[in-house]
Amino acid sequence: MSKTDRSDSDPEIDRINLRISRPFLEVVDETWRERGFNSRSEFIRYALRDSVNHPEGAGLWKDLAISEAELDDTDAVSSDEIRSEYGTNDE
Repeated sequence: MSKTDRSDSDPEIDRINLRISRPFLEVVDETWRERGFNSRSEFIRYALRDSVNHPEGAGLWKDLAISEAELDDTDAVSSDEIRSEYGTNDE
């Protein structure tokens, strides 16, 4: 592994790349801010840990992946349309 693949501050942390659609990223960004996370990375690490520690919830992540794939096949939509379509309102 090259030095650029690791965080400069902690040699035990690896950096990864994640590709997701822009509409889904907008929902992710709104979600981490609304839920009080300090950053997108912190929220994604939390979500990954949660899915590993609670595999019974894996269906949720599969559903999210399917939703993202469906979004990739359509024209751009707003975050509100995504919430409405996929029932992601936290209210």
